[in-house]
Amino acid sequence: MTTTGGGGAHRWHVSEELAGRYAAGPLPETDAWSVEKHTEACGDCAVLVSSAVRAVRPGAGPVLDGVRARLLAAVAAEGAAARDGAAAGVPRPAVRTGRLLWAAGPALRGAWLSALVLVTVGALALAYGAGAGETVRPLLLVVAPVLPLAGVALSYGRHSDPMHEITAATPSGGLRLLLTRTVAVLAVSVPVLTLAGAALPGSTGGPGAALWLLPGLAMTLAALALGSYVGCRAGAGAVAVVWAAVAVGPAVTASPLAPAEAVRYFTGPGAQGCWAAGALVCAVLLALRRRSFDHLETA
Repeated sequence: MTTTGGGGAHRWHVSEELAGRYAAGPLPETDAWSVEKHTEACGDCAVLVSSAVRAVRPGAGPVLDGVRARLLAAVAAEGAAARDGAAAGVPRPAVRTGRLLWAAGPALRGAWLSALVLVTVGALALAYGAGAGETVRPLLLVVAPVLPLAGVALSYGRHSDPMHEITAATPSGGLRLLLTRTVAVLAVSVPVLTLAGAALPGSTGGPGAALWLLPGLAMTLAALALGSYVGCRAGAGAVAVVWAAVAVGPAVTASPLAPAEAVRYFTGPGAQGCWAAGALVCAVLLALRRRSFDHLETA
């Protein structure tokens, strides 16, 4: 960076070297934040940084123009909706709730939420309507850890979020935003699935409704850690495929006793201890790989 003085005051400006590093990508978050805040008020530095970005990424110009157009259209639509809601007497908390759902991520606004409700309602219908309570509870336990993975896969990345180019470029993007959206997914799926399991007909010595929580947490952390290498969608998909091959597939297709046999992956201190150890290892790996999300899936 460079500094200029005037009247006893010093003001730094973005140097060509710093602009090149910013355009290339491997700039620390604090330096990137400083560059972005400075270019909001300094036109010369904004031109310098823009030129560096266009030189490193020739296709960035049309992409940024498209993002800008979509952003302006979204802001205009939101403003129109707010005005219409105010005219119709819609209270302001309703508007804030809509913004909260938007910030929580695409998963809570798309088909994943419908799939979650469909699974829970289907499990209750099979248990009480078809009299299959002995089989449905273990089957729900086996399927439950996969559902948060689907929500995580849809929460972050250019394939699922139309605003990803903007959010990934901000200091609040990257792992921080991904964890925020993952927590939102878990905050919805954990109580829904646990309450559905508790509402199913009980059986003597049967598995508890909350046995899937620790495995589900371990799988979610594993998907995030693997996603630091290959992207969120691929990471969650890989974990889900492995779990389906090991437990879900046999539980669904093999025999009426298969779901109950698959519960052995959950029951017992040994099984739960292994899930806890796996969750801890994945959490440590995710912490070590946290910087990888700053530039992942930004192209």
